[in-house]
Amino acid sequence: MTRRATHRCSGVVDSSPEPIRTQRSCPVSAFDAEYEPSPWEPIALEIERYERSDGSEPSELVGDQWMVLWTLGAKSGKVRKTPLVRVADGEGRYAVIGSMGGAPTHPQWVHNIRANPVVRIQDGGERHDLSVREVDGDEKATWWARAMAVWPDYDNYQAATDRIIPLFVLEPTD
Repeated sequence: MTRRATHRCSGVVDSSPEPIRTQRSCPVSAFDAEYEPSPWEPIALEIERYERSDGSEPSELVGDQWMVLWTLGAKSGKVRKTPLVRVADGEGRYAVIGSMGGAPTHPQWVHNIRANPVVRIQDGGERHDLSVREVDGDEKATWWARAMAVWPDYDNYQAATDRIIPLFVLEPTD
């Protein structure tokens, strides 16, 4: 009997007449988990826009310089995706700011990365798995200045809320 199998890692189709006796192994990422779109339609539509265009179409929520943050749900373990302003240092590191426009509470993704401090960034057509560190002090000030250069409203967001807006640095894992 001939079996056809597509190997998940390489996408290679095996049409050999021999039965498949062993399963090919490949690296598995936590981000291979089930994706659960945002229940808030504007976010779900932005993710569709980004994935359709690799980020070349501007976001209606976060402007021209944007990326998609993938997190793992703190309770569900499912993949969650959030469009965010793209803040990078040009050396493979990124920052994400939990501003939610100065709302009184943190965005859900903040809880997710505090529970699971690893993320995936979709930056244009590229995806990067990164570790997460919450920063403060001088390091936060340096990244905050980079963020303000891209999205000048961050200071206004901080002034609009009593909470301290968290900033996380995302760094390559290898």
